[in-house]
Amino acid sequence: MISYIKGNLVQVQADSIILENGGIGYKIYVTTSWLERLIPPIEDLTVYTYLQVREDGMSLYGFQTQKERFVYDYLIGVNGVGPKAAMGILSVLDPDALSLAILMEDTKAITKAPGIGLKTAKKIILELKDKMKLEDVLVEEQKEVKVVQDVDSKVQLETLEAMKALGYSHSEALKAVKQISFTENMKVEDAIKLALKAVL
Repeated sequence: MISYIKGNLVQVQADSIILENGGIGYKIYVTTSWLERLIPPIEDLTVYTYLQVREDGMSLYGFQTQKERFVYDYLIGVNGVGPKAAMGILSVLDPDALSLAILMEDTKAITKAPGIGLKTAKKIILELKDKMKLEDVLVEEQKEVKVVQDVDSKVQLETLEAMKALGYSHSEALKAVKQISFTENMKVEDAIKLALKAVL
């Protein structure tokens, strides 16, 4: 089992990257959300991997973080969710957003992934709900989100509620609000505009 590969990013393809290590170029399939942010050349890039072995060949799937890799393991353990489908889900929802969607039984958010219908989304929720812990998601958010002193928390809450009123699911709205760098005296109207840009 290959846990991770650390090497130089030399090429980005339609759905994969080429990572060079020890004179060997590894083709690794990655999520589209990460692929869009990778611009070669990048030295000493660490990619956490999953090796799929089949009769007709082997494929490497890569992840930006260990957490994303662990969630991927959960997904492919669900009957009917293969490696490519799992990558599609993680391309639409990061691990925290997916965990929230599962805990809140938000099938709408999960079915935004390519090839994932309502039946499969319900199966994912049913089989993984007991494995996801809300407190773990919240702790991780606290590590990632930069806290700005004196920012009115009411603005953040109103922005979240406004996004939900516009038809976005709770997990989609939360993901958008998390991407906003709130500043002191920021108005709700401005925050909503930034949140809408984040989901487009």
